[in-house]
Amino acid sequence: MVKQATLQSNKVSTVEDAKFALDNCHCNVQNKVIASVGRGQVEPSIEPSKITVPTSIYLNLEDLKCFEAVERQYEQWGVIFHNSLAIQPSNPAFPTNSGQTVLMGAPKSGFLEASFLRPVNWVSAFVTSSQRLVLSAYDRDRQLLAQTVLPGSNLANSDSTIPPNTLLSVTVNNISSVTFCTFNGQFTLDDFRFCL
Repeated sequence: MVKQATLQSNKVSTVEDAKFALDNCHCNVQNKVIASVGRGQVEPSIEPSKITVPTSIYLNLEDLKCFEAVERQYEQWGVIFHNSLAIQPSNPAFPTNSGQTVLMGAPKSGFLEASFLRPVNWVSAFVTSSQRLVLSAYDRDRQLLAQTVLPGSNLANSDSTIPPNTLLSVTVNNISSVTFCTFNGQFTLDDFRFCL
């Protein structure tokens, strides 16, 4: 069972026994795309700007190099990151959910932002954090649309009741950007997905 925390509007979320189907991503997905890093070598088989049916985009982080600053590598898929670094965690407190590569907020610790070239209606990632973490969704005018909260630390091999790699998601129309924020802490993201 996947653990998930979800908050829409002004409701308070919990991570207790929430069920979540990644394949439908709350937007009646008809297509799923695994998005590889755009390094100018290969054009995507599906052009994101021409997608007309709900589509889930799953970012393949394994194409990134360890300690690579991540910004425009997935721009062809409609997302640009800010303050993001690809790492292969050596600290066992931050395990990966799948593969070996995750994203972390850096150089400014505790913060990571993803901006979408076209509005999306669902964003998710598996998170492991040393502190309480807030996932916030904004519209193009930077108005807060929704938030999801990981209420506390969920490091592996700790006494936390929240398991590492807890799924956080936001579901609301017209998401132009999301931020992952923790005060005075570190976190990692894995399996970043969004729906067009």
